[in-house]
Amino acid sequence: MNMQLTAITPIKGKADQKISIRTPRREDGSDVWQLIKNTAKLDDNSMYCNLLQCTHFASTCAVAEMDGEIVGWVSGYIPPEDPEAYFVWQVCVDAKARGKGLAKRLIAAVLARKVCGNVTHVKSTITSDNKASWALFGSIAETLETELSRKPHFTRDDHFAGLHDTEFLVTIGPFEREALPVRSAA
Repeated sequence: MNMQLTAITPIKGKADQKISIRTPRREDGSDVWQLIKNTAKLDDNSMYCNLLQCTHFASTCAVAEMDGEIVGWVSGYIPPEDPEAYFVWQVCVDAKARGKGLAKRLIAAVLARKVCGNVTHVKSTITSDNKASWALFGSIAETLETELSRKPHFTRDDHFAGLHDTEFLVTIGPFEREALPVRSAA
């Protein structure tokens, strides 16, 4: 199996600007919150939530920077009851950094970390109309040469009181740890 997610190689953005990926720091919380707020179709979390993600969950989150500005974000965690899974909570890429495979690289950067040493599955929830997320996770499954499955997880009527579309649980895997990219220092 060959995974082509190069997590630590800088990628070029517009005007030859390099994008780097790193572990978030506590001072990144407000910038992450603003990035998410400025991105259509993403659920807003509180700034406090993003501060916690940048501190308590930093080892399983990543930011992408271009010229000192945060242009990408992935938040996720390893569920205590499922230590072989990395659950992707949210992925966000600023318009100026799109089209470069950055979302995939952010996830790869986290998967390459020691904290994900036992991870053999990637999971997330996606609404049926979120074409960008379906394309991203489909691409990851294809790159990992493994299956992608989906099933209703949080339904509109049972869990969201009719106020939000059904979220489908997406599971990618299993995949071999040896298939992961060069280990990231992020």
